[in-house]
Amino acid sequence: MQDVEEFVQEAKSGNIRALSTIYERFYIPVYRYLSIRLQNREDVEELTQEVFIKAMAGLPKYESRGKPFVAWLFRIAHNLMIDRSRRIRKMVGDVPFDRIPDAPADENIEQQALSALDLDAVLHTLNQLTNLQRETVSLRFISGLTLNETAVAMGRKENAVKALQYSALQAMRRILDTESLPNGE
Repeated sequence: MQDVEEFVQEAKSGNIRALSTIYERFYIPVYRYLSIRLQNREDVEELTQEVFIKAMAGLPKYESRGKPFVAWLFRIAHNLMIDRSRRIRKMVGDVPFDRIPDAPADENIEQQALSALDLDAVLHTLNQLTNLQRETVSLRFISGLTLNETAVAMGRKENAVKALQYSALQAMRRILDTESLPNGE
């Protein structure tokens, strides 16, 4: 299988098949990342498409500089999500997310059923994390980025991401443990 950077170079030279491969490879991870922060499936789908439109428009100017392409792509997703959140906040105020939209249609029913297990508990827990912790968890575990890719996408050092990941998982464990005690003991 070809390396992602090879597809990127081919796509930069106008190879439609390479563009399609990039889209197919990263659509689900970007979708999942955005679904943690957005309220409904239509918004997630729209913003996911916008990420790829912006990425493809910026591809001729993209330079690796030793950083993975996927980090650049997720930085675009993050920036678009922040821009969108600011616009919405101006209109309706700050509203926490309350559910992950349904998975894209190309995921099978079994995967959708497994994804739905304990979803309320996970979302409730994610809502209690800091923004940086939530972003770290989203990129690492929901979108499946490596530690290095997450660090680059967040504009942080790997050790900082490790610390955020550790603190987020500890916080989630405490929240879940506390809420699983009978009568909140």
